[in-house]
Amino acid sequence: MVTDSAIARPAVRILLGSASSIGPGKARLLEAVSRCGSISAAAREMGMSYRRAWLLIDSMNKACTRTLVETAAGGQRGGGARLTAFGSEVLQRYRKMEERAAECLRQDLSEFAKFLQQAETSE
Repeated sequence: MVTDSAIARPAVRILLGSASSIGPGKARLLEAVSRCGSISAAAREMGMSYRRAWLLIDSMNKACTRTLVETAAGGQRGGGARLTAFGSEVLQRYRKMEERAAECLRQDLSEFAKFLQQAETSE
């Protein structure tokens, strides 16, 4: 049997204007950059190309009022990337919004999960 939490959880995507957004994938990318200390390592961890990761980070940096991810060019000590204090704040606020959405929708999600489980067993 599938549990409620495996099926029913909200995915929050924040849209500001037509192109600017942050959602589960971009949040995971920011977390991976923070953990790995580089865009290429974060991309590998997530199974995406470096170019895709770089483009996503670039789009977030351009959409925000301040830089979320700072990069350092390679050299003797190598390059790297890190979340700025602002980037950490944006990520933290996003995760808090996810938690609040899940809490607000808990009852509805539980009922919805039951409906889906019934649909799975009737096939």
